Amino acid sequence: MTKQLIICNCSDSFSLDSDTLSSSGVFKCSQIHTGLCTTQAQSAADVMRGESTGQPIVIACQQEQDFFVELAADLEAPSPQFVDLRDRAGWSDEGAASAPKMAALLADAARATPETKTFDVTSEGQCLILGNAEIALKAAAQLQDYLSVTVLLPAGSDAPTERNCDVIAGDVRSVTGALGNFQVKVDSLQQLDPSGRGALQFGPAQNGAVTVCDVILDLRGTQALVPAPEKREGYLKADPKSLPAVSAAVLEASHLVGTFEKPLYLALDPTVCAHSRAEQTACTKCLDVCPTSAIHSAGDHVDIDPNICAGCGSCAALCPSGAITYDDPPVSALFARIHGLSEAYRAAGGLAPRLLVHDRVFGAELISLAARYDRGLPAAVIPLDLERVSGFGHAEMLAALASGFVGVDVLVSPTTDRGALDSELDLASALAGSQDALRLLAPEQPSDLCDALYLSPAPLTVTTPILPLGSRRQVTRLAAKALHDVAEPIPLPETAPYGAVLVDKEACTLCLSCASLCPSGALGDNPDTPQLRFQEDACLQCGLCTNVCPENAISLVPQLNTADTALSQQIVHEEDPFACVECGKLFGVKSTIDRIIEKLEGKHPMFATSEAARMIRMCDDCRVNAQFHQQDNPFTAGERPAVRTSEDYFSKRKDH
Repeated sequence: MTKQLIICNCSDSFSLDSDTLSSSGVFKCSQIHTGLCTTQAQSAADVMRGESTGQPIVIACQQEQDFFVELAADLEAPSPQFVDLRDRAGWSDEGAASAPKMAALLADAARATPETKTFDVTSEGQCLILGNAEIALKAAAQLQDYLSVTVLLPAGSDAPTERNCDVIAGDVRSVTGALGNFQVKVDSLQQLDPSGRGALQFGPAQNGAVTVCDVILDLRGTQALVPAPEKREGYLKADPKSLPAVSAAVLEASHLVGTFEKPLYLALDPTVCAHSRAEQTACTKCLDVCPTSAIHSAGDHVDIDPNICAGCGSCAALCPSGAITYDDPPVSALFARIHGLSEAYRAAGGLAPRLLVHDRVFGAELISLAARYDRGLPAAVIPLDLERVSGFGHAEMLAALASGFVGVDVLVSPTTDRGALDSELDLASALAGSQDALRLLAPEQPSDLCDALYLSPAPLTVTTPILPLGSRRQVTRLAAKALHDVAEPIPLPETAPYGAVLVDKEACTLCLSCASLCPSGALGDNPDTPQLRFQEDACLQCGLCTNVCPENAISLVPQLNTADTALSQQIVHEEDPFACVECGKLFGVKSTIDRIIEKLEGKHPMFATSEAARMIRMCDDCRVNAQFHQQDNPFTAGERPAVRTSEDYFSKRKDH
């Protein structure tokens, strides 16, 4: 359906090209307003009342979004959609050439947003305050009208003189859980004894106590009790020496009562997880990078606690098998946005676009400040806003390059988790064959951002842009083939999730332990003949095969082979089978049987004779048959004698 686009040039501060903005056929532009939020607000009101075309309304102004939402509410009209063309395109030293970028931003705004999956978190308002008596009891007095408060004082503290709330003393051993479901283990726990005359006293200390609560207010001024405390919902930590910080934490705690919707950031498919097999550890990338410790081992696969997960996306960016995928939004929706921006920009006449990936807090504000007070974004730099950029990995970077962008810049904030970004940038650069097309930008001032963008390095061009469809691994392979003219292996960093295995044929005995435990099926066997097969496209470089190989015959080669041979199984080692000397049945490997014969025949008591050694050359069935018919067969010894019991012994004693 065509949408009505209401445009405004903000007091003639930038230029708008109605023809270019309408060229896609998705939007029908209004006249160009100069003061839509002030002197021409009536025009917006008329459109909202449906007095114009009755089409869905999009207002090209982000700054005054609250004003237009209130206006729609007053008119009892649906709230319009908003898109920012001013700060991201119009306000720029190259604003006159920004019409293609505006068309791309409009195409992105018109794209339907996938619905976010959520679950409910319930907090009944049970709050545990940690800290010394002076600061913790004051905070409790402020919160007791809103929450059910318990104060935990350090072990050895004096009992309070008043009982306005529950007070205990002890040392916190550990904290697990999140908002609505914290579990706190306490040692040296002392409960207040309210009986008796005189000052109140704490009772005897007990270790191993466990308490549950919904909210934790940590005012101890020491190290946090959970990793990444700023990301743990319901855990509020403030410096007790800073009264503004304490007041802000108390205010936030007072609002943590009720039922809250929390996004399900990640999707997990445990069947393809390469964490371990047969108690042999393989991939631990997600466990190593998770800042909140929301991921834990659950046998052959990992599990994710959605209550603790903060949605940084680093685990999804690093997961080699695709067992963990980011789901807010799904990666397919992000690929579609990237391709749509490039396609719309080029369709509107733009050339050589660059992608600027930023978050919706720090990055959006920095872009806005750069537009208002500095040079703004260059006309060819198209911003892509995400909730967080820490999960923008090598697959997404390569998808952008292969979709027609000549470069990708990721704008990181001071609080961005860079556990995965740095390594993903190195991997993407190696796959793209360019160290300049991909960058991480960490500007401190708007001017720093402008300097970096206006002095962009040499572009990386793709002759035929691709449509990024499929999983992250599939898109990576498609992009790498588009970026390289010759189909040959691309050397990658050691931590890359793509590569081959190198088998030492002299050491390999074809025991096939690697094939039986390979989590991705990259290593396989042939049921008809001793063979070890390998499909390079499926290899995750998890290292499990190198860990389980008893001969240390396997090593990893990190690379991405863009040739079609990587998509099919290749024989990496094979030998002739051994034929049973009795029935001729093929079994085992000839070299292995010969090696066993060499070590045992005539050297071991069980194989001292030629007839006994001949059984080594027999298959399972023939070996059992030969053992049964040999002269000293233990199975022909007759029945075993009955067991002699104490009763038998005493019955034959003459003195009994």
